[in-house]
Amino acid sequence: MDRQNFRNAMSRLAAAVNVITTDGAAGRSGFTASAVCSVTDDPPTLLVCMNRGNSNADAFLANRVLCVNVLGAGAEEISNTFAGQRGLEGADRFTVGEWLHLETGAPVLQSAAAAFDCDIVEVAEQGTHAVLFARVRAVRLGPDSGGLVYFQRRYHVVA
Repeated sequence: MDRQNFRNAMSRLAAAVNVITTDGAAGRSGFTASAVCSVTDDPPTLLVCMNRGNSNADAFLANRVLCVNVLGAGAEEISNTFAGQRGLEGADRFTVGEWLHLETGAPVLQSAAAAFDCDIVEVAEQGTHAVLFARVRAVRLGPDSGGLVYFQRRYHVVA
């Protein structure tokens, strides 16, 4: 299988844009991800894929908590910041946006369309990525301004 052909095909799979955050003894950190999905609603559990080479990976694995912040329309700058495109690392990324906390202490983006505050209950490794199974402890619904998706290597708003 040609890796570039696979990547080109995946660019045609529209996906929600999320900022995944953590905080705890290992520090405050976050990254942008589109590989997030629901696993089950009993108990409420999400799956988050994280590149193990990501500079933030160790903080997530040590803190064992995360928040999936689902980005809405107009959040491209936050997405780009947490994707590392603005040169900020670690806690410095949180200078963009306004943040609060729910149950776990993981940062919740105030303007997120939805936020899922979670404990990491299991980690599996597959290739370059860690697959995080995250049990949802709290949910916060934010403004309903439309969803932000990534398709063909560009942002799009879904009304």
